[in-house]
Parts: sequence; C-alpha cells; structure tokens
Amino acid sequence: MAIHRHILHNGSIETAATAVFRTGQIGVLAGWGVFTTLRVSQGALFAWDRHWARLLRDARLLNLPMPEADTVHADLLRLLAANEQTDCTLRLVIVRNSGGMWQDELSAHTPVDVAAMTATSKQWGQSVQLGIQPNARFAACEFSTAKVLSWAQNLSWAERAVRNGNDEVVLLNEHGRVSECTSANIFVVSGNSVFTPPLSEGCLGGITREVLLELSGDGVTVSEKVLTLDDIYAADAAFITSTTRDLMPVREVGGRAIAQNRSVPDALAGRFHAFAARDLSNRPRSGAVRV
Repeated sequence: MAIHRHILHNGSIETAATAVFRTGQIGVLAGWGVFTTLRVSQGALFAWDRHWARLLRDARLLNLPMPEADTVHADLLRLLAANEQTDCTLRLVIVRNSGGMWQDELSAHTPVDVAAMTATSKQWGQSVQLGIQPNARFAACEFSTAKVLSWAQNLSWAERAVRNGNDEVVLLNEHGRVSECTSANIFVVSGNSVFTPPLSEGCLGGITREVLLELSGDGVTVSEKVLTLDDIYAADAAFITSTTRDLMPVREVGGRAIAQNRSVPDALAGRFHAFAARDLSNRPRSGAVRV
C-alpha cells in the first residue's frame, strides 16, 4: 500500500518524493514525536476532536510543543483536496526537532515538524487469526499508553505474525495478562457484557475503543476489565477494533478457535456505525483545491 502523490509538510503541499526531513532532527533519529491515523469518509475526518485530544495528551507526556488544531485541520483538508481523496486513510505525524546533542541549527527555529500523508484504506478481510507475544507491554511504564513514533517493535511483531500465518498478535504485559494488539484494541463478549483491558494494562486508548465504551446501554454493557488469555478462550465472541477496522471478529488465538456468537458484536457495530454517521455529518469536508 503506497501513499498518494502529495504530502503535507509544515503547511505546504509537496510531492511524496520531496525530501522534507533532515538528519539533525532529533525526532527523526530517536522517534521523538506522536502520530495518529484517521479515517477519511466523504471528505471529512472522522472523530477529529478525539484524535487531536489524544495527540495533545501524548505530546504533553513527551514535552512536545503542538501547533494549533484549527490550522492543522484546515491543512489536512487541503491535502485531501490535493490528492483528490474523499475516502481513504490519513496519517498525521508531529516530530520534535530540538533536544539532545544531535539537533541542527535550524531546529531551534522550528520546534516541531507537522507532516501528513494519505493512502488507500487497507482491506483487512472478514476476521482475524491472532498469535501471542509474551512480555510485549510493560504496563507500569508511564509511556505505555502513548502513541509515539517509536513503533519498530509493533511493526516487527506484526510482520512476524504474518510470517507465521497469523493476521495480528495479542500482546501480553509483564503480568501475562492481555494488553492489546500491535495496532488494535481487543474486546471479549460474555453474555450481554463486553470487556476490554483498562489502560493500566499497558494498552493504547484507541478512538474506536473510546467510542464503544460510551455506547454501553440498552441491554449491552461495555466496560473495562483485566483479561487473561483464558477469558478470550472462554468468551462467546472476541473482536479487535481500530480506526481502519471498526469491529473485526477474532476467529482464532494461539491456535485455538474462538466462539462466534455474533449477536452482541453486531449490535455494537450497528451502534458504532450510527455514531460515525452522526459524527461525519457535522464535520467540514475537503474542497476542490488544486496545487
């Protein structure tokens, strides 16, 4: 999956082949920055305010200066117009420039770089088969819930999962409990109750996860609970969530089949899609800007 022709860099629309980062940017060398992945639907950015709020929380943790939200949002809409995209996936990256001994003379004048790119949304299939990765999250670390640019471990685990015939992998924390997947949160269903690990277990606060926790009610409860692999094996169903996957059923974990009672997950998926439609109906949309 390749990115589209144009990218955004510090307010300017450039071609994707343009060199926009320098060696003397500490965020590039050390992965010192934050990012988020957004769904673009009908030219609008789904749950933009939630994504931005998470970026701000993570940026504060990393002592990362942040640009103005309205300016970035307007620039992202210009990027969509430049790439002539109305339904795709968008990656927004905030890279810290100054700090440490490896910064260059330009870094002091531009505290952060803001970059974004779009790509055709990935087709994930109908369900997922998950491997298991022990000791993949250190829940006690203050940075465990931050979505930072240092993502090589996740990419390596995801690549290994595919090489081993899986689609993704369940990441366990130092206590041997379920945390999340490399790029998704995980939920289990027991009767009319749906559970997902709390952030204290070392998982990221995904936007879809956040919304589902707010959609509890009408006979279906969604809440946080410490989970083990045995909870997944005993569940009536399990699913993973992310911005680009919505609610995706889990069919197997660690070589063991998972029950497929779809009534509760399907009901939640319906609520989520209704929420998304309402959210998108109130969002600004990209125009017909050309560069």
